[in-house]
Amino acid sequence: MEAKVAVVILNWNGAEMLRRFLPSVVCNSAGVGIDVYVADNASTDNSLDILANEFPAVRTIVLEKNYGFADGYNKALKEVKAEYYVLLNSDVEVTEHWLEPMVSYLDEHQEIAACQPKLRSWHEKEYFEYAGACGGFMDRYGYPFCRGRIMSELEKDNGQYDSVASVFWATGAALFIRSEDYWKAGGLDGRFFAHMEEIDLCWRLRSRGRGLVCVPQSVVYHVGGATLKKENPRKTFLNFRNNLVMLYKNLPERELSFVMFVRCLLDYVAALTFLLTGEVSNAMAVVKARRAFHRMKGEFTEMRKENLEKTSLQSIPERIKSSILVLYYLKGKKCFSQL
Repeated sequence: MEAKVAVVILNWNGAEMLRRFLPSVVCNSAGVGIDVYVADNASTDNSLDILANEFPAVRTIVLEKNYGFADGYNKALKEVKAEYYVLLNSDVEVTEHWLEPMVSYLDEHQEIAACQPKLRSWHEKEYFEYAGACGGFMDRYGYPFCRGRIMSELEKDNGQYDSVASVFWATGAALFIRSEDYWKAGGLDGRFFAHMEEIDLCWRLRSRGRGLVCVPQSVVYHVGGATLKKENPRKTFLNFRNNLVMLYKNLPERELSFVMFVRCLLDYVAALTFLLTGEVSNAMAVVKARRAFHRMKGEFTEMRKENLEKTSLQSIPERIKSSILVLYYLKGKKCFSQL
């Protein structure tokens, strides 16, 4: 029998995260038609023992190898029957009744494919959290930002973004999505492995006329950076490479050449900045990311063609026409409400 909601946590060697955060999910996600799953990406720690002994009510999906975030979810969700999926990071603490506002909103708005709750920082609970805050947007050149977070500037949550708002992307840290829309759009792109994959999926959905919103009446607390720290060169590599792939897959033909030219310049400026600040590994990661993108670009040609053919919304309002870098660094726009 199909559940109404399936909360699915992807785990890889996150035993301590499960012990710390899974109790809040189990406690606050109880109810008829709600299932909680942990999909294990071939962990080598004692995650599976902890799940079996301490969380017997949680359903477990065991994957035979580490597929990464993107394909890990694709593999796991094929084994889950539910009207709504919730892709939830293992380092998220949820609050009482966190599912109800999102279920109600999607039930009442069939044009909406996916939504996210308000994400606050687990470390500083009065502030928004970096990876999603109160809903994601994107500038012309592929730089993501949020209501409540521009670049590395995090706002204090004073209720300034407590209205439901249309967004360009909903965070993969707590992505609430219709299963039908997930599979119709092709799911997450497994070639990304990790980082930017949810923005890529949301771009596909949005360009095909489906809506995305943040429902801030639901609140969760996210640790963030639990798997790869912010300054980790591997994360830098994946973010830069996958962002370029995402742009190539989804940009309208009229914008492709110009945007990719500007991004080339901006990427090498980023690499130079890393180099001048002594972050040699991150500088090299940017250069390697660009090379990797050009090597694998051909793999995405058919997907780009399909995306353009299925596009019905030629201009997406939540993708701003200017550069967030210019607005932030040159014009001093430090919070979303100033844009």
